[in-house]
Amino acid sequence: MIVCHLNKPESTLDAVRKAHAKLKPTDAALIASSLVLCGRYAIAVYDEQEYHWPDDSRKLTDALRIQLNQIQDTLETPVKKTKAALAAAEEETVEVKIGLKANYSMGETILGEREDLKTLLSDILAKGVEFQFGPTDIIGWQWAMDRANWSTLSDGELTRRMKIKAVFQDSSVGVELGASGAKKKTSRAKAVVEAPVEPEVLVEAVDVEAEPEV
Repeated sequence: MIVCHLNKPESTLDAVRKAHAKLKPTDAALIASSLVLCGRYAIAVYDEQEYHWPDDSRKLTDALRIQLNQIQDTLETPVKKTKAALAAAEEETVEVKIGLKANYSMGETILGEREDLKTLLSDILAKGVEFQFGPTDIIGWQWAMDRANWSTLSDGELTRRMKIKAVFQDSSVGVELGASGAKKKTSRAKAVVEAPVEPEVLVEAVDVEAEPEV
């Protein structure tokens, strides 16, 4: 399994070279850059439907609202509680997971007419990739979900704190790294009210004269 660090293309390049020693340096760099794009623009999977970042952002939030409302209704029980218990329940974050899968189509965009490299990229993804990312690295869907104000999006119907956790599935895995670079469990963060924008993709093509257009 190749390890792809989403903010360190040079580290991904080293992993590609190690796994495929016969690749030319420029070809290895293209594959490394492709893998970074596959992770950053991962496809969200929810209720057997696929959503592409960033065009389908509104569609996914609309679809999620139905489940989030159901979760809130389930948590609201007629049991009598103290004011402190009710306040604590309102502050508790409810975590909901959505699936992610590597976006092969995005990765192949920088491979041009190189069908051999497209085939290699497909094979690498099929065998499995460990996507590593730090607290400030951007995976499009996670970035958007962290900034969604569900109360506003639901016209005030949702009053519970909601945390949408994007998790890689299929043959790929996602690993969040701490500030020191050590692997850690993902912590729950409070939602931030901010208008979503498309994240910048940092892709470096090592040993290539000109960086491919994305």
